[in-house]
Amino acid sequence: MFRSGMAAACAAREGLRQASSSRKKQAIALSDSAAKRIRQLLDLRNKDYLRVGVKVRGCNGYSYTMNYADQAERHDELVEDKGVKVLIDPRALMKIIGTKMDFIEDRLKSEFVFLNPNATGTCGCGESFTAKEK
Repeated sequence: MFRSGMAAACAAREGLRQASSSRKKQAIALSDSAAKRIRQLLDLRNKDYLRVGVKVRGCNGYSYTMNYADQAERHDELVEDKGVKVLIDPRALMKIIGTKMDFIEDRLKSEFVFLNPNATGTCGCGESFTAKEK
């Protein structure tokens, strides 16, 4: 009885270890509207991927970049969410990990919006951000 209890405890520990390793924090999550718009744009350009990154620019440090891609580069992080494939530039990963990407549209404009938990500040126009260094 003791031996089977030990085996069960070991199996439970192994299950927890596998579950925690499979719960890796997703680099970016897409809202339904962002996924729909990305899918439309990729279909329009006949591309497989959208690549998201950051560049040093803007009045507050970093600005998001988005480009079409035919294939993943060597160290890109691939995120598949809601049927859309998004590549994350490895140089941007630590600045945007955990970000939620949304797409908003009203009578005056349409734009992608990033809800970034790593941003420590944004500029007034919302085009650039400052990020915690990890």
